[in-house]
Amino acid sequence: MTAATPDSFDLLEATVADVHAAMEAGEVTAEALVERYLDRIDRYDDDLNAVLTLNSSARERARDLDRRYEADGPVGPLHGVPTLVKDNHDTADMATTAGCAALADSRPPRDAFVVERLRDAGAVILGKTNLQELSFGVDTISSLGGETRNAYSRSHRPSGSSGGTAVAVAANLATLGTGSDTCSSVRSPPAFNACVGVRPTRGLVSRTGIVPLSLTQDTAGPITRTVGDAARMLDAMAGYDPADPVTARGADAVPDGGYVAHLDPDGLAGARVGVVRQFFGTRGEPDDGRESRTADAAAVTAIVDDAIAAFESAGAMVVDPVEVVDLGKLESARVLTYEWARDFARYLEEIGDATPYDSLAEVVETGAVAESIAARIEESGALDVDPAAVDGDPDYLRRLRRREELRDETLATMVEHDLDALLYPPSRVPPVEIPAHQPFEELNCELSAHTGLPSIAVPAGTTDGGLPVGVELLGRAFAEPRLFELASGFERVADPRSPPADTRPLE
Repeated sequence: MTAATPDSFDLLEATVADVHAAMEAGEVTAEALVERYLDRIDRYDDDLNAVLTLNSSARERARDLDRRYEADGPVGPLHGVPTLVKDNHDTADMATTAGCAALADSRPPRDAFVVERLRDAGAVILGKTNLQELSFGVDTISSLGGETRNAYSRSHRPSGSSGGTAVAVAANLATLGTGSDTCSSVRSPPAFNACVGVRPTRGLVSRTGIVPLSLTQDTAGPITRTVGDAARMLDAMAGYDPADPVTARGADAVPDGGYVAHLDPDGLAGARVGVVRQFFGTRGEPDDGRESRTADAAAVTAIVDDAIAAFESAGAMVVDPVEVVDLGKLESARVLTYEWARDFARYLEEIGDATPYDSLAEVVETGAVAESIAARIEESGALDVDPAAVDGDPDYLRRLRRREELRDETLATMVEHDLDALLYPPSRVPPVEIPAHQPFEELNCELSAHTGLPSIAVPAGTTDGGLPVGVELLGRAFAEPRLFELASGFERVADPRSPPADTRPLE
């Protein structure tokens, strides 16, 4: 391979395919990529506060991959691609903190299953990103990392909890990134930062080695700038994990040729998509001093309506409206308060001596948790739940049964209308201005989270103030291939993404 010069490859908005073409042409090496992304992090992240930790092993990993490329070609489909992972994914070569200062020295002895899969595919783990502390909330504030700011407006929220990854990927601080989604976290942060996020079907991607919030809802997912790169990441991340038996459900679900084979620029032709108008418009009065969110919701609706028109222009049949579920039923299926302390304690037991704490209560009692998150934890009642009694709690079991009903009702609606996907905005309102908190009640995350059905969020446009807005597509169980067809078809006709103006190429 020809030695690369630092400026011989255009890094801005580079995809995995771009990176590999440049490597093949001798225009860049994995080591040069790492150095250039590190330079961008050094230049821009002081303003964004998206990257929490850099991996001191990244350069050596890249050099090793370059040597292997010279000898035998690429080691896998993500060869040499710099990737940031959310800092609730265990990494053997870095601490895993969930953004919590009390866990600053917690270094689990192994990689999370999805991190191991990414490394096996050839990815270079460049570092770890900030998140809403312990993943509890939708702002991206942590005691260890502070406040992350939107890539398109430093004065606005990026949403959360995977806001650090979404901002970093949007600002071209890495080629790829991971998030985890309990309710919104690989959908609203990408939507707020003009990125693509995928929440896979429950059972497609392992949860092993990811700091839990609610195991019946938690899943990891890709955060990328393009639909194609999201497909490439999911190809690497999906797979059966004996340590997480729920992945047996998806063991045979990955299609021949992978998800990349389902990228189709004409994917909307003949599709049937239902618009869930229940998920448009504001749901209540704000608590941040403004009189109303009505204008904000109207701006989102106008952008998503334009996206719907693009679907139709590309050959999709749009069924508008489609009523899916009673919103109160969604709320009555919430189980996070029951599961968090139980699942967190199990995680701490699994990592053993990596941390001195045995429970969520002990971590909170250190006083190290950011004030706004600590207050929310106290108000939630999660610390009042006896982890040992959860599995037999009648109300908890009723809520789990309600989820089964929600999934069946949602799938029945899709069958009755012969729909490939349901369409709605990930958030009813755009990013709010700091110091206001992003209103959880305006997010549309619960349908996918409670039913376990897959969804993909893609950029749809921007408000008059330049704030990104996304559109979400929810599909049937293990129908990720169809979602990638639809999303790639929309991406072609809409071409809605442009990089943030404040993170231009370095000189």
